[in-house]
Amino acid sequence: VVTVFPGKADCPYYAKAELLADYLQANLPDFRVHKITQHPDKWEQWLHDICEMNGWEHRQSPIIWRELLDRGGKGLLLGGVNDFLEYAQHYYGVTSMMLSEEMLDIAEENLQEHIEIEKEEEEIKNLIQPLQIWITSASAPICYQLIPLLANGEVFGMTTEISIHLLDTDKFKDVLRGIVMEAEDMAFPLLRSISKHTEIDEAFIQADIIIILDDVLLKREVQSIENHIREVSEICQVYAPLIEKNAKSGVRIISSGKTFVNLKAMMIMTYGPSIKPENVIAVATSWECAAKAMLARKLNMNAAGVKDVIVWGNITGYNYIDLSHAKLYGYDCAIWGPANFPRPLLNMIYDSEWIHSEFLSAQSSLSSRICRCVGMLPAHAVATVLSYWYHGSPPGEIVSVGILTKGQFCVPEGIVFSMPVKFQNGNWEVLTELEINETTQEVLGRLAHELIQ
Repeated sequence: VVTVFPGKADCPYYAKAELLADYLQANLPDFRVHKITQHPDKWEQWLHDICEMNGWEHRQSPIIWRELLDRGGKGLLLGGVNDFLEYAQHYYGVTSMMLSEEMLDIAEENLQEHIEIEKEEEEIKNLIQPLQIWITSASAPICYQLIPLLANGEVFGMTTEISIHLLDTDKFKDVLRGIVMEAEDMAFPLLRSISKHTEIDEAFIQADIIIILDDVLLKREVQSIENHIREVSEICQVYAPLIEKNAKSGVRIISSGKTFVNLKAMMIMTYGPSIKPENVIAVATSWECAAKAMLARKLNMNAAGVKDVIVWGNITGYNYIDLSHAKLYGYDCAIWGPANFPRPLLNMIYDSEWIHSEFLSAQSSLSSRICRCVGMLPAHAVATVLSYWYHGSPPGEIVSVGILTKGQFCVPEGIVFSMPVKFQNGNWEVLTELEINETTQEVLGRLAHELIQ
């Protein structure tokens, strides 16, 4: 049995009761004490709640009860300090002779100690603040698939807690509520909290990471491409100032989705001039993965063994899948080598006609495959890029992302263009040392022109 002693930190009667309890615990082998000190400002509400929960009537500090240790359930109310003094006198023949001045001095010490403990606890909490992740258009299926990937510890590490904030319009509040409830039911150890937001003014508060999933449905028979672009621009015109105002200065922004991912990244930087350009990227990993899978089917091998496929240009528009640096690992052929021995992909595909007639012309089929994705592939793409951004990409591997150009590979400056990078030490770096042939250079020129147009 444990005797529970809650009271106001500055209450002299609480000081008298706790010192008597300390004496009993020190001298009686089976007497156990549990103290609960409350700040004076919080005491009344706390007392009201505990009494309501247990069906007790008590209005002053302290309140003392006994309960079975580790059993929980309703405790046996003893009452206030006088009731405890009578209890101690009756059962143990012990009472307190503390004077009023001593009670007041100890009460003042208790309050100062309580304030210091609260301050220390707050400082400790600040040291372990979770990553604040905001996801826009969070009713989209990709978000539903993305949450478990973010919360299971594989993206940010098994010691990094996260808080996820789901943002969408009021029309989707029931969908967001369902996602929140399901994520809470899964009880991810690293998911500190998950919440829904439908008020745009509260968007991106203290954000460390923002994942923009907003898509504009392409209905060309109804609207022109200019109208679609205007719609994307209007969305970013709302988001960017809020990011500048509410998010952390080093916030990392990922543009994903099925449409206009380059444009969304560009517009965020345009309307948010204080946002660091190196902290905004567009995800091309879905295209990489789909292209690798298509090549693996042709070669009858595991797609995980296909590396360094490069996506150039406008990720969800006119792009170019470049195989000139692609390699195969673990490919079963006449040449044997260790698992880390690469073979140039173009040397292994003897059917060069297939590359030009089906693979390169099949980008439209790749596009349709990606557009039909329910959410698993794009969610994996976002999670993979975030993991690389925080922990580095595999050594020697090429990753394609849309970034703000600075004239690399003779691509005009100031546009968001997908090109090969590596991630290292929390940053990315364009692989400018890669050699590209004249044909690829001509293609890049056309892609840049199309994107600028």
